[in-house]
Amino acid sequence: MNIYLSKGIKIAIPLLLGIMFIWYSFSTSTEEELLVMWEKIKGANFFWIVVSLIMGIAAHVSRAMRWRFLLAPLQCTPPLYNSFFAVMIGYLSNLGIPRSGELLRGATLASYEEIDFDASFGTIVTERIIDMICLLIIIGFAMMSQAPIIMEFFIERNINFATSILVVLLGVILLFVIYRLIKNSSNKWVLKASNFLNGLLKGIKSITLIKEKKKFVFHTFFIWAMYVGIFWVTKYSISETVDLGLGAILVAFIVGSFSISITSGGLGVYPVAIAAILEIYGIDKQAGEALGWILWAAQTSIMLVLGLFSVILLPFLNRDKIFN
Repeated sequence: MNIYLSKGIKIAIPLLLGIMFIWYSFSTSTEEELLVMWEKIKGANFFWIVVSLIMGIAAHVSRAMRWRFLLAPLQCTPPLYNSFFAVMIGYLSNLGIPRSGELLRGATLASYEEIDFDASFGTIVTERIIDMICLLIIIGFAMMSQAPIIMEFFIERNINFATSILVVLLGVILLFVIYRLIKNSSNKWVLKASNFLNGLLKGIKSITLIKEKKKFVFHTFFIWAMYVGIFWVTKYSISETVDLGLGAILVAFIVGSFSISITSGGLGVYPVAIAAILEIYGIDKQAGEALGWILWAAQTSIMLVLGLFSVILLPFLNRDKIFN
């Protein structure tokens, strides 16, 4: 397949899915319901939206600071603005091509700092593993406090937990088998892949060499506290969602987090997913979707604006040093 066609498909499919979910949301609502939703968005308390924007920016800055602790053992100490710009460029990329941001983030830093791409990418993989553990902890807490409601939601949508877990286990086993085959092969292309994996592992192992572990843990906690906090403060922007408890917020946060990976930055699907969950807690569809759109639009605007600024400022501030 032509490389440009392949890239075009990767961009088009998530966007088309997003458009499909927007169409679904609008087509399943009457004109009156859409008007009600729009009125709720227009009448939202802007103060709490601004607070959520500040919290979102704080989380991104904290992520950039945490990343530097992983890079330090690899003798890479980028200035904070470089790590922050790379993080935001990665987020901007994810809005166009889901899951492309991690690769671009690693490549961006490797272009302006003395670090190999594979090692840089390895530290990002480490971050993702840690973030997944944090999300699993939140899921565990939510499951304990909201188990009947969560099970009802997934059963209604025919989602099989056992099948999902089995797929993950098979994936892990497959990766282990591939790794063993690569490690024992003498093929030149396989050796190149092996060298990349070794660099990747070097980046992943950087977590064991972190000197300021307490600060690393603090930033990890702060990032996720901000993520949940964004949802918590934004609920005050709409009168119908003000009384939502922590359990409901956590469940909606979890479902919203997974929905983001379906389309480009959660376009279309995020508000639908949030509304579907909140309906279980007695929030009408229009209020739920209004809250979803406010959350999505506020945080996406941060990624767009800061991402574009990063694309412009990063090469300007590093015009005298390009390593790769």
